Amino acid sequence: MADEGVPEEFDGFVIPHLVVEGAAAAIDFYHQAFGAEEISRAALPDGRLLNAQLRIGRQPVWLMEDIPDANGGQSRSPHALGDTPSALHRFVPDTDAAVERAVEAGATVRFPPTDMFWGDRYAAVVDPFGHEWSFATRIETLSDDDFAERLPTDD
Repeated sequence: MADEGVPEEFDGFVIPHLVVEGAAAAIDFYHQAFGAEEISRAALPDGRLLNAQLRIGRQPVWLMEDIPDANGGQSRSPHALGDTPSALHRFVPDTDAAVERAVEAGATVRFPPTDMFWGDRYAAVVDPFGHEWSFATRIETLSDDDFAERLPTDD
């Protein structure tokens, strides 16, 4: 049961709220690339999306159009800022397939699928709207000692 004032469908989630240029196109991309389901959308009279609610797997994701005068000018897209300072991460059954699907939908590879020292097959892409998404498939579970032993050094 959710705490009072917390909608049940959002209880326990930290919800990414993405700002994009071209929100309708972003919804289409996220559907193609990640299987996003659109839950709702709210548009301004001029057609720009003030808020769209998506779900990727069980995770809610919100997005809005880059509207420079909204929220005191704090809601800007990665394109408006010149890059993104953060990434969204997903564990997936097959990292290579997730990257391939995202690239087919229009993403570019930032870091190709690679078996990493920490035990995951890991990759990262940038979507056409400037947001970075990383993927991982756990291929080996390491103890803290194993992790420390594999940690790269500057030697």
